[in-house]
Amino acid sequence: MINDNDVIETLDELETFLRLVEVGGLGLDNVSGVALATNNANGRPFVAVLDDNQQLVLGRWITTDVFENGKDMVRYGAKKPH
Repeated sequence: MINDNDVIETLDELETFLRLVEVGGLGLDNVSGVALATNNANGRPFVAVLDDNQQLVLGRWITTDVFENGKDMVRYGAKKPH
């Protein structure tokens, strides 16, 4: 499920989204991971929240800049709050 109106445009927005996923702030069940991906039909990048069966639970479109520069943040998690 990807909402066309919700686009993550900055690394700060990506960090906020990842934190919400990590703490359960989005009310999603069965979340087991987060990944960056591209849409097969048009190549548009998005961040995918996956369940235990690696099925898409929630997705948010992201800009190309966030896709290229947010890989480590998705791989290793958002920065811890100070």
